Amino acid sequence: MSRKLMHRLAAFLGLFLSIVPALQAQEYVRPAADLDRLVQELFAEIQSDQVPYEDVYETLLQYYQTPLNLNTATREELRSLLLLSEAQISALLHHREQVGMLLSMYELQSIDGFDLRSIYRVAPFATVLDGSVGGNRGPLWQRVLQEDNNALLVRYERVLQQRKGYTAPDTTSRLTSRYAGSPDKLLVRYRVSHAHDFSFGFTAEKDAGEAFSWNPGSRRYGADFYSAHFVVHERGRLKTLALGDYQLQFGQGLLLSSGFQVGKGAETITTIRRSNVGVRPYSSVLENSFFRGAAATFSLSKTLQATAFASWKKVDASIQTSTDSLAEFDEFSSGVLLTGLHRTTTELANRKDLRELISGGNFTYTSRNSNFSAGLTAVDTHFDKAILRRSEPYNAFEFRGMHNLAVSTHYSYVLHNALLFGETARSSGGGWGTVNGVLASLASNVDASVLYRRYTRDFHTFYGNALSENTRNINESGLYMGLKMRPLYKWEISAYYDQFRFPWLKYQIGAPSQGHDWLLRVAFSPSKTSLLYAQMRLRVKDHDGDLDPVRPVPVPTERRSVLLFYDANPSATLSLRTRLQGTHYRENDGPRRAGYVLAQDVTVAVVPSVQLSARYALFDTDDYDTRQYVFERDVLYAFSVPPLYGQGTRVYALAEVKCSRHLTLWLRYDETHYRHHTTIGSGLEEIQGPRRSQVKMQVRYKI
Repeated sequence: MSRKLMHRLAAFLGLFLSIVPALQAQEYVRPAADLDRLVQELFAEIQSDQVPYEDVYETLLQYYQTPLNLNTATREELRSLLLLSEAQISALLHHREQVGMLLSMYELQSIDGFDLRSIYRVAPFATVLDGSVGGNRGPLWQRVLQEDNNALLVRYERVLQQRKGYTAPDTTSRLTSRYAGSPDKLLVRYRVSHAHDFSFGFTAEKDAGEAFSWNPGSRRYGADFYSAHFVVHERGRLKTLALGDYQLQFGQGLLLSSGFQVGKGAETITTIRRSNVGVRPYSSVLENSFFRGAAATFSLSKTLQATAFASWKKVDASIQTSTDSLAEFDEFSSGVLLTGLHRTTTELANRKDLRELISGGNFTYTSRNSNFSAGLTAVDTHFDKAILRRSEPYNAFEFRGMHNLAVSTHYSYVLHNALLFGETARSSGGGWGTVNGVLASLASNVDASVLYRRYTRDFHTFYGNALSENTRNINESGLYMGLKMRPLYKWEISAYYDQFRFPWLKYQIGAPSQGHDWLLRVAFSPSKTSLLYAQMRLRVKDHDGDLDPVRPVPVPTERRSVLLFYDANPSATLSLRTRLQGTHYRENDGPRRAGYVLAQDVTVAVVPSVQLSARYALFDTDDYDTRQYVFERDVLYAFSVPPLYGQGTRVYALAEVKCSRHLTLWLRYDETHYRHHTTIGSGLEEIQGPRRSQVKMQVRYKI
């Protein structure tokens, strides 16, 4: 008892000494989540618009809207936030075991390893409630009607300039195809959810250029894409039941990985391992990164859980018919199409032409103290038509056929201040992949990480996304080493070095190749609301040279980037952010090409119910290889990372108006102006003139 009293006294002493103003409010108020700043802290450098950043952003929003209860959260749930080190998680669990439940978020100050910066980062996504919440829940329909996290969202967006795809066909041109629908993009989404209890929602989306039509014969039912889910949790031994659309994540993501995946970034420690979060509802608008069917997780005992799932859906593919009577398959496709766009005659012909049936399960054992866990995962995939890649040397070991079975084992073990984790998998063709790592707290202010990975050239998985340099876990081996130090109060240094090899050929690389990647970031936080950091990154990868087109020889391509970022809040109503980033790009010993962007952001809370944000950016790049990606503020649940290349300016303005407790409006306008350009884009996206402007409007009604 005396030990508990000492901890309580320490917690409340810290409360008085460091957060006295908060006491005057008489109760703790969870701070708003600055998702824009957090995303920029996690990602080292956005280098592509093809990565599903929107899924990451939405996952962060879901954590904010259904915060994690620090009194009941498991070790895996705490890991899934990516904001706490393994030492901090262990210290929190030990505190709960020795002292009991937290009485307040302020009590975190009394736990070893929780400095103010860590507490401020995690506070928007966590809460402290007594363990009895949800114990006497009543009927499900009643809880749904009473739930506060219950909202309907409607979004509209459109590019203002006319693009070639919306003009009348030109019979004198080879490009006669046109878009089937209007340039309007529409989204309707409804969701009601409560953490560890239930989630129900649906989404309907029409992309720009897609037709809004009702034609059951061609599988068109108004909007082009629909998604819906119904998920319940904690029904005795039934831990989770998901019907409709859902995501799965087990082990280190070799076979099943979804949602919040950051990979290599400025957070050099926690983001390299995956969390064993199991079944999760899906409510995003990415049209291929989910399962559709049913999944259930059962608690077989206090230490053993079992998950079973089945998914059946139609996916986009270009189906071809073989003309060879001796061919192994009469019909085949070169692969699944991932754009999710159905605007032209060709895109519509490929829409949902391939049936995908996936089933499998997972068994996971977790020790009573949660320090050790191990599991077995199996994923069985069937297509109704064969997958046959193009007959090219680099495709020699790609998946071929209609069926693939992949099995893996995964583990994690906490040993003092270190976490050992890994997963090893084998696919039915004989290929295998493995990823193994360790996170360690070398001192109270020093953390380190090491991860080794190897994916053979014939390892096949369709929903895996373990750490890799490739976009898929195939034909790669590598060693990653990360370090994070806090040498002085308010200072943080993070760095990583990653060495990788590709033992077989790749697209546009006609021989085995290799490369390396390193990053160094120095950050200074003058106050809890300001941040200044400088970052350098170098990526060297082999690509085919132009000297011998018949027998190309890979040559190193170097991309060197520098980033300066300053975030300050001069007052409670004003936020300023300045970003300067530049890139040098060189192939072999050729000339250096360069690109840069300078962006200034301003956010002003005019009144408590109205917030205005704006940016003015200048960019200048030598070519598309030196293009710049800069994260932008957007309406709720939207993510904007436009590529900037050539010379010009980029501006946007965003207004958020809280009309009432239930109704919130967003209005966004952005424009890119290119100098020395008479046209923008190519193909059906071509715009006559030097400007591209877009308007976006969104309404959210909280029921």
